[in-house]
Amino acid sequence: MWRLVSCFLKKLFMAQQIELSSTVLDSQLGLRLDQVIAELYPDYSRSRIKEWILNGMVSVEGKIVTKPRLKMMGGEELHICAEIEDEVRWVAQDIPLNIVYEDDEILVINKPRGLVVHPGAGTPDGTILNALLHHCPEVAEVPRAGIVHRLDKDTTGLMVVAKTIQSQTRLVRALQKRKITREYEAIAIGKMTGGGRVEKPIGRHATKRICMAVTENGKEAITRYRVAERFREHTRIILRLETGRTHQIRVHMSYMSHPLVGDVIYGGRPRPPKHASDELIQALRAFDRQALHARMLRLAHPITGEVMEWHAPLPNDMVVMNDILRKDTEANMEDEY
Repeated sequence: MWRLVSCFLKKLFMAQQIELSSTVLDSQLGLRLDQVIAELYPDYSRSRIKEWILNGMVSVEGKIVTKPRLKMMGGEELHICAEIEDEVRWVAQDIPLNIVYEDDEILVINKPRGLVVHPGAGTPDGTILNALLHHCPEVAEVPRAGIVHRLDKDTTGLMVVAKTIQSQTRLVRALQKRKITREYEAIAIGKMTGGGRVEKPIGRHATKRICMAVTENGKEAITRYRVAERFREHTRIILRLETGRTHQIRVHMSYMSHPLVGDVIYGGRPRPPKHASDELIQALRAFDRQALHARMLRLAHPITGEVMEWHAPLPNDMVVMNDILRKDTEANMEDEY
């Protein structure tokens, strides 16, 4: 059941003002103020929330509080009156979207490779967010234009977008409670003997700041995987995320010494097997993205509660790579035995 008690929730990009009111949940007893706000409003980053508190923009029981670590007892009334910086004035752009499903509340798209989800450093526009603002301008009233979860630039596949604040809040909560199923297909380097579960925390890499890594002080990250097909020195795998950390699948597979084909950032450089054909050698060298595709998405509709499921066919570059690897395996079967 949706337990967020909200008196007022509105985000106006032009006026750049937000006003939020909520009641601390009984289940949040003992949590810090910044943790409580982050749980109640997952659309806003921890750093932004901390800044609001330190700048006196948050009140508890009618009194301004400037201590992010203040412990909550449950039942307190919170009120936030803050401003959003200029950079959230994103521009609508006519960028084609491959829409798999759409109604008044949600939108499901099949993302192509090479398209960034959200504007950021080095990518101020030309993103899915800009495309969403053009396709359905009403999402300008929703935090992050309704984006619930992200895919890496060169990862293909299914994403769900909320068209209303209510739907976004419910979908984000469902994601946090692991009630949304996200299934991926990938091609990993090396022979994997069977499926399993990787439960290793992920955080920012100590020296390579654009990379993530398994680190003791990272955030909880859980990936389940199973073998779909074995090739000579590669494996086609199916994965499901229980958490959604940045680069999670890529980091976990690299940690297992099975980086994804084409993922040069995490060790997936071309590794042709012994006696590989010229076709396979060239295919591996030419594969210029991580071989990862979000193939299935299942969730309960945020308003109707209906369980819905979508599938996205494997993109052509991965289909071709699988075929070449399969041909190589068959051609060398006698040598293997």
